[in-house]
Amino acid sequence: MPTHPRLSRRPLLALLGASAVAGCARAENGRLKVVVAGAGIIGAAIGYFLSKNGAKVTIIEKDAPAARATGKSFGWINASWAKQPRHYHSLSQLGVSGWAVLEEELGIPVVHGGSLEWFDGKARMAALTQQIEEQQTWGEPSRMVEQDTIASLVPSLAANGPSSAAFAERDAAVDPVAATRGLLSGAQKFGAEIIENCGLEDVALRGARLRSVITSQGELEADRLVLATGAALDLPATLAGSAVPQEVTPGVIVITKARPMVLRRLLAGPDIYLHQLSDGRIVLGEPARPLPGVLDRAQRFPDDARAEQEAARLLAKAAAILPDLKDAEIADVSIGWRPMPIDGHPVLGPAPLRPDIYLAITHSGVTLAPAIGQLAAYEIIEDRAISRLAPYRPGRAFTAA
Repeated sequence: MPTHPRLSRRPLLALLGASAVAGCARAENGRLKVVVAGAGIIGAAIGYFLSKNGAKVTIIEKDAPAARATGKSFGWINASWAKQPRHYHSLSQLGVSGWAVLEEELGIPVVHGGSLEWFDGKARMAALTQQIEEQQTWGEPSRMVEQDTIASLVPSLAANGPSSAAFAERDAAVDPVAATRGLLSGAQKFGAEIIENCGLEDVALRGARLRSVITSQGELEADRLVLATGAALDLPATLAGSAVPQEVTPGVIVITKARPMVLRRLLAGPDIYLHQLSDGRIVLGEPARPLPGVLDRAQRFPDDARAEQEAARLLAKAAAILPDLKDAEIADVSIGWRPMPIDGHPVLGPAPLRPDIYLAITHSGVTLAPAIGQLAAYEIIEDRAISRLAPYRPGRAFTAA
């Protein structure tokens, strides 16, 4: 039988702030039974830390692990200038640091080397310089670098590359599908059960408390339910009585076939992002934008011609920055629908009307997974509210950002 070390309170409380007792989460008979709905990277991370720290965990997924938003994620691990305000930037920093631990614990291949980011236009670059100065005061080792340094950091960059850029040395990249599988495998080693093709349908109560979770494959006894269901808009409102207003936006992800290593750092240029995985594949992405002719939540384009057109468009942008990519072969083109609460911040914590149901919905899931996994597991197992998560509670007033 695997052992279940308790969560290390001293490092957590020193790092995350004091906790307030909220009650007693202990199951009356033995281990706390938790069902985690959603086997994307957030659900997998929460399931891993719950099972590692003594809970009896069942992770259910209506499709396959990482089949939706996670599998169509760009995979950028960062605490960038855009993570505002400071409390959110700090949470992102915690996520970045957490990947070093998961890489060692689970053997998940993380590509280190930092990121270079730049924009078109003097005004936007001046703003970026100010934003990087702000990050430095927040303890992030980012800095502006000039053309000579950029050329040394990315020798394969086009000669007409940026004259200046922000270099974030702690940034990294990961294959989100491989990372999710690694977390799930780790959870299984601590006794977690994973059920695929298992849809969440309802909950059953005993008085005011959760008794079980009803799924398409039967009923699962549970003391707690975690909703890590991403862009599924209806479940928080239907099951937990907590509507989470979201702006779910599409983004195109293109992955090339494996090729020789030409890129050791992540590049975020005007309207194009790219990095190379440890197995040689190049991942291309871009900011979210409307996709005319694409059905809501469709993960693929309506026909091969449209997919090839989108892939060629992103590849041309990437090759203008990194000429070595001009002959890259496309392996996959997909559409990711990104869960984004309208204020841009995670939704984390017990539902006010159903405290046995814990909500975990966020953008930047790849970056935040190690932090959210550990913090949510602590709150669920110990039934203690971590003050650092106070800005992200489901009962807050949502204001569009």
